Amino acid sequence: MSLRITNVTKRFGPMTALDSVSLNVERGEFVCFLGPSGCGKTTLLRVIAGLEEADAGRIELDGRDLIDLPAQDRNFGVVFQSYSLFPNMTAARNIGYGLECRRRSKAEIAGRVEEMLGLVGLRDHAHKLPAQLSGGQQQRIALARALAPDPQLLLLDEPLSALDAKVREDLRLEIRAVQQRLGITTIMVTHDQDEALTMADRIVVMRAGRIEQVGTGHDLYERPANRFVAEFIGRLNVLPQDAGAPELELPADQGGRKPAAVGIRPEAVRLHPTGREGPNHLPATVARVVFLGNLTQIFLDPGRGWPPIMVERLGPEARTTAPGAALVAELPAEALQVLEWR
Repeated sequence: MSLRITNVTKRFGPMTALDSVSLNVERGEFVCFLGPSGCGKTTLLRVIAGLEEADAGRIELDGRDLIDLPAQDRNFGVVFQSYSLFPNMTAARNIGYGLECRRRSKAEIAGRVEEMLGLVGLRDHAHKLPAQLSGGQQQRIALARALAPDPQLLLLDEPLSALDAKVREDLRLEIRAVQQRLGITTIMVTHDQDEALTMADRIVVMRAGRIEQVGTGHDLYERPANRFVAEFIGRLNVLPQDAGAPELELPADQGGRKPAAVGIRPEAVRLHPTGREGPNHLPATVARVVFLGNLTQIFLDPGRGWPPIMVERLGPEARTTAPGAALVAELPAEALQVLEWR
């Protein structure tokens, strides 16, 4: 089902949580709302679900305006961070509860529950209570319960944030696989950029109740619309271009404008032995080396009042770099992004 959000505004007293937000979500898409705490992403999800009432705007599902439709009549599946399972019901009863409320037959409920348990790989846990399940298993049951009534839209409110790192990584892939298998239009709220990059067809980056940029993970990483997006998606070296800073060659003619700050991703910085010269070549000293398994982070001190420049390298060769070593950092013009103008 395609979703159209047009100029949606939501206020809580004097605070504007959503400021005329507009967005289209296409049928079968997996879209992530991404942003820092307080940016409005959860409020937008709750307005879509009907759990919060918008002060202005329209929300349309396949052309039907939902803005005044109660949550229980929207036929949306919702999965919360806290699982919200009924503690006195088995996994199977939790999954079938929504079907019971819709007065489906016992045979239909039993068949659908069995299907959903198989979908999330928990057939052997059907008769367990939530307290007998791990956090990851509880969230799988919550997902199965949301999907059991065959909703038009699946809404996920930070469903993985309460889980440990390994379970979170596994569930990212499982949820995405289920969504693709069913082809259900899905919106997920997260503050975790790795989740968004791993799972989403498109990412909606939000700040202060507004949408900063919408695009694929690749679009946002390679072509950020502004400094906020550039710093929020992935790691970024931000280099001021004020008086006294080395003047950097940029990828193209900037029409006479002067940058106030430029950015470069850590993996784009090239390292050379001392004595190497050329455009955007900066002598620097290794200040710190951080070993992260297959990845090594090298922090360079370029002097001149600039902040440290982070360099990321894969493989064992980077581990031979030691603090105090003198190097030349090359910042290729084609890898530089102008973040602010003077």
